[in-house]
Amino acid sequence: MTNEHHAKDPKHHQESWYDDAASYWDRVEPTVDGMLGGFSSLTDIDCRGSIKFIEEYVKPKRGPGGKLISPRLDTKLACDCGAGIGRVSKNFLLKVFDKVDLVEQNPKFLDEGRKQFSQEQVDKYIPLGLQDFVPEAGRYDMIWCQWVLGHLTDDDFIEFFKRCKTGLKPNGLIGVKENTSEADYEIDEVDSSATRSIGKLTELFGKAGLAVVKQAKQNGFPASLFPVYMFILQ
Repeated sequence: MTNEHHAKDPKHHQESWYDDAASYWDRVEPTVDGMLGGFSSLTDIDCRGSIKFIEEYVKPKRGPGGKLISPRLDTKLACDCGAGIGRVSKNFLLKVFDKVDLVEQNPKFLDEGRKQFSQEQVDKYIPLGLQDFVPEAGRYDMIWCQWVLGHLTDDDFIEFFKRCKTGLKPNGLIGVKENTSEADYEIDEVDSSATRSIGKLTELFGKAGLAVVKQAKQNGFPASLFPVYMFILQ
């Protein structure tokens, strides 16, 4: 991997960026192991970390005099972006929220999701890539994006998050969980994705008009993997 690849937004890497990524995922089995590249054993620690990370926004707190203070977020509906077969929804989001929408461009992954979930759990299956997804205005309590943003070019990343802002309820929040790199960009030519640095991610969030209100590292993952960070945006 050259320094030139590190320095450039993915859109400069190759014209077939999105097609190549779609072709890669077409070859992946619709299983948890497929979604995680052989690391299915990480699901439990991954999702427990996510639940703990958003806990302060979804659980009531005790204020002065023991008075119960309502949480910031309602927990009626979340959006799982880049949902795959619904691993994150099953093990995290549906343990917090009443229902989810699954946004996933690969039809076989959505088909597998339909086998796992009831109508009471999933409201909509949305067969789109995030570069094309336009959330319904004011629909979601939380929009969660995990291990998917590396497939977006910088321009599409910014525009996606601008649209996400309009898709939130008045007190809604956006959650992000992604690999991070030391260089601004680490290009993976196998699955056509870019791992970004925390600084680059924060810069792009800002260009979309969003601020990071909470940030934490996911602990307990193998040291051989990229560091994984979680962000709450508003």
